[in-house]
Parts: sequence; structure tokens; C-alpha cells
Amino acid sequence: MDLFAQGNGCRARLLAGAALVMIAGCQRSSQPYEYIHLPGTEPASGANMPFTSAIRVRSGSILFLSGTTGAPVPHSHPHVPAEFDHLDFSAEAQTIRVMERLKTTLEAAGGQLSDIIQVTRFIVDVANNQDAINVVMNRYWGDDHRPASTSVEIVRLATDPRFILEVEAVAVLSD
Repeated sequence: MDLFAQGNGCRARLLAGAALVMIAGCQRSSQPYEYIHLPGTEPASGANMPFTSAIRVRSGSILFLSGTTGAPVPHSHPHVPAEFDHLDFSAEAQTIRVMERLKTTLEAAGGQLSDIIQVTRFIVDVANNQDAINVVMNRYWGDDHRPASTSVEIVRLATDPRFILEVEAVAVLSD
């Protein structure tokens, strides 16, 4: 058998395999990730979970979002506290600014908030601030999306001692 004939057989098998992948891909969810729920944490269970236990990435591009606070962008570095004096420093107002900034950053990359699969929240005084933060974040996520999440209590943020929240995130954008 000559190499040309042998090559045509390989090409035919490759084309058939590619067609099967394309057909199978059309039947899959358009979401590039899958929620993993532990028993008793499924949405239908009625558990009030502000996060998802795990998320499996099936495809897409991974986007890492830097830590985001409620500080205006741009602002001076090193930080000048007077630049922040006009801000509302309530937990709710700061969380709204953080979520709007995450949304703007994702949109600049071609995504949306529901593409976020993991967040790390750095919170000053969890006992006094976490409930208000959760209410705002859950409003932005909507009823059908909960990223994997970790909350860490800290003494203060580097930006200014009046800030109580910084969020870093990982998103998966569809290809």
C-alpha cells in the first residue's frame, strides 16, 4: 500500500471522529462548567447554600481576576486616604462597588458574572459584615448561580482601614 492511500484512510477516520465530537458537543450544555453538589446541598434540597461545593471545568478559557475592593479605579499608589473620603463605607455599598467592578472586568474580557466559578472573600469583622455582603452578592449572582467560595477574616485591607471587603475571583469564559 502506498503512503497516499494509507494517508487517505487516516484522514477518513479523523473526519469521522471529528464529526462524532461535534455531534456530541452539540448535545452538551453551553455552560463550560458543571456544578458538583454534595448530598443534601442540591438546589432542590432546600438548603440555603451561598456557595457550591465544587465546580468542574469542561472547556473554555480561565480568567483570573485580581483582588477587587470598593476603591475607585484608578486611584493613587501608594494609597492616598483622602481620595476615598467621599465613599460610603457600609458593607452593602462596598459590596455593590466590588460586584460592579467584577462585572465590568468580566465584560471587558467578554464574559459575565455567571462565568465566575470561584471567589475568595477577604472580610474585616466577619461577624458584623458577612450577612450584608452575602445579601448583595447573592442578588448579583441570581437564583441559579453560586460559585465555589472561601471567606477569610482579616484584620485590615492594604488599601485603607475603612474598606472591609476584597474579592478575588476565577472565571471560565466560553471559547
